Amino acid sequence: MNRTDPLVLGIETSCDETGIGIVRGTTLLANVIASSMDEHARYGGVVPEVAARAHLEEMSPAIHAALAEAGIRLDEIDAVSVTSGPGLAGALMVGVGAAKALAIALDKPIYAVNHLVGHVGADLLATGADGASEPLQYPTIALLVSGGHTSLLLVRDLTGDVELLGETIDDAAGEAFDKVARVLGLPYPGGPHIDRLAAAGNPKAIRFPRGLTLPKDMAKHRYDFSFSGLKTAVARWVEKAQDAGEEVPVADVAASFREAVVDVLLGKAIAACADYGVPRLLLGGGVVANARVRELAAERTAAAGIELRIPPLSLCTDNGAMIAALGAQLIMAGNEPSSLDFGADSTLPVTEIQVR
Repeated sequence: MNRTDPLVLGIETSCDETGIGIVRGTTLLANVIASSMDEHARYGGVVPEVAARAHLEEMSPAIHAALAEAGIRLDEIDAVSVTSGPGLAGALMVGVGAAKALAIALDKPIYAVNHLVGHVGADLLATGADGASEPLQYPTIALLVSGGHTSLLLVRDLTGDVELLGETIDDAAGEAFDKVARVLGLPYPGGPHIDRLAAAGNPKAIRFPRGLTLPKDMAKHRYDFSFSGLKTAVARWVEKAQDAGEEVPVADVAASFREAVVDVLLGKAIAACADYGVPRLLLGGGVVANARVRELAAERTAAAGIELRIPPLSLCTDNGAMIAALGAQLIMAGNEPSSLDFGADSTLPVTEIQVR
């Protein structure tokens, strides 16, 4: 196997996107994403069984599309990399099954990897017109924000040492966006719709609570997140206005809610950089598509003298390229392949970068 510049096919099926990526070392060759979001929109959220069926239907077409985009044959790949967890169990099983089938049929090694660490690996494919990237320096603080996860990580070594500093203790940030969107009568997924409305609103119009930021909370949950109380506060504010017969200023509510979320996310991430003496912050996950997240992150990191790294938006949402990138890094680091008896692990801890 080529360990200096491995050609890796990555499979990602942790939620509602079927992601197939192909990389050669740190060069991105293909990134194909088939989303079942429209199907879930009918239900107002992701339905695990619907997601798993969509992965089954999209897997083969997505693989063929990625091979065509990369301009390679399937038998040319050096290895298969796949998300083992965390995520929706049924959805993960589809990807794991497909990856094992490919590995056996092609007689290629397989690398079972952690979805969250994959988001950090995406940064390696982020810069350079030819697909090459500036090396990721260590240690790095990584803030991962998506529909299912809100996590703050200390990455000392992408392939060997990742520590979970904190995570959400209830709703993830993306979930909060979806639930508040529903309160405001906006469609699923809520993030893009709230982002659009918030652009015309006043973020200081309503002072919504910042979860786990009071001194008593910071002592125990310095790097943890909570958005359930914020979601409830928005719902009660809207309900009170409606009961009083007032017109709800939707743009102001959206802007004020978004500001509260972003304020907490970046406040804790910047604090982690300061506490651990790490002068760089990496953002990942679908919520990074939010304009205010990127804008405020740029402002606050610049003020604190912290380097900000954000992969292209196509590599922030769940995708197979980041899984291929992490697999390639494991190969280049000399890691042995995973055995074929690994399974889908919906609660895989972030400290387990590769499932053996």
